[in-house]
Amino acid sequence: MKSLPSDRVSKVDACCLHTRLRRESKKLTGARREILRVLEKESRPLTIKEIFQLLPKGRCDLATVYRSIQMLEELGMVKKFVFGDGSARFAFISEGSDAHRHHLVCTSCQKIVEIGECIVRELEERVVAKSQFKAVTHRLEFFGVCPACQ
Repeated sequence: MKSLPSDRVSKVDACCLHTRLRRESKKLTGARREILRVLEKESRPLTIKEIFQLLPKGRCDLATVYRSIQMLEELGMVKKFVFGDGSARFAFISEGSDAHRHHLVCTSCQKIVEIGECIVRELEERVVAKSQFKAVTHRLEFFGVCPACQ
């Protein structure tokens, strides 16, 4: 288990982001650009409040972050993760990415580590073969106590 590989998420290119948003008749505002940059730099999903705290001071208010994240999630540029602690977290999704991720979450300090591989893909394929379902997907998160909290 390691941090997000550097080749997993491309650099937030203003031209690329502009193109993705324009396809949906949306603008790349300064606030949206900064929110996406914050998410791109992090190797773990962030809460709305964490995103807000990492933005340059005075760039936008908390309500703008909420609205922007909701819109970016609807456009598939951001993915929402829920780890059962009452706080939704969000991660940047590069264009063309399947956004498939698994995490290890510390139940004491809420530290989140991305697991670099999908260990249940083979099981998913067997489920598809047996059930004849289409578009089968899965969500898998692990919970435990990190070394720092032990």
